[in-house]
Amino acid sequence: MIIPLIFEDDYIIAVNKPHNILIHKSHYARNLKGPTLLDELFNQQGASFYPIHRLDYKTSGVLLLCKKKEYVVKFQELFDQNLIQKTYRAIVRGFAPEKRTIDSPVKNADTLKYKEALTELKLLGQVSLNIPVHPYPGSRYSFVELSPKTGRMHQLRIHMNKISHPIVGDYKYGDRFHNRMFENELNCENMFLHAFSVEFTHPFTEKPLTINATFSDNWLRLFKKFNFN
Repeated sequence: MIIPLIFEDDYIIAVNKPHNILIHKSHYARNLKGPTLLDELFNQQGASFYPIHRLDYKTSGVLLLCKKKEYVVKFQELFDQNLIQKTYRAIVRGFAPEKRTIDSPVKNADTLKYKEALTELKLLGQVSLNIPVHPYPGSRYSFVELSPKTGRMHQLRIHMNKISHPIVGDYKYGDRFHNRMFENELNCENMFLHAFSVEFTHPFTEKPLTINATFSDNWLRLFKKFNFN
């Protein structure tokens, strides 16, 4: 698997992570086999890299990695202080609102304690399909922008489920009937959550930086079919 490189300087690289690949081995994904993103990057670049943040196995998009381990702490401080603006795109079930702030605690997988979590939603497009999905004779979907203001595990997936607009292709928090329709009728098996952009001030160069990640063919095919811009 080729891991597209979308940015590089003396301190970091940014890649466009494909869906369905682990960044590294994890006890949260003990049953998933195959090479990790770090394995593939080492094969491509002949060097080791150090992830600054995480993306789920099924999530695609911008991922930042440091060239040296000692650089990581400076970038993680930006995440800890909410100084990195992350923007995601998602296709979700139903007609989502034009805008919404989702303020709902998310349970920590290790401590089982709830932590505050905040997500901003903006509607980008909607479509109605004459394809039945149980229990309805048709189906509706929205293309949305999601901006997490906190960094809880599975935050966006949990929040979209919370407001009854689960992400298409999410088999943990989503709707199995809609997921199955996308697979059978549209030949799409990935989860439609994409880390579209990150914006921050570089902690070493002190320059503002915006990095965007393009969409995969599955996304582009649906954009055309659904007339999403």
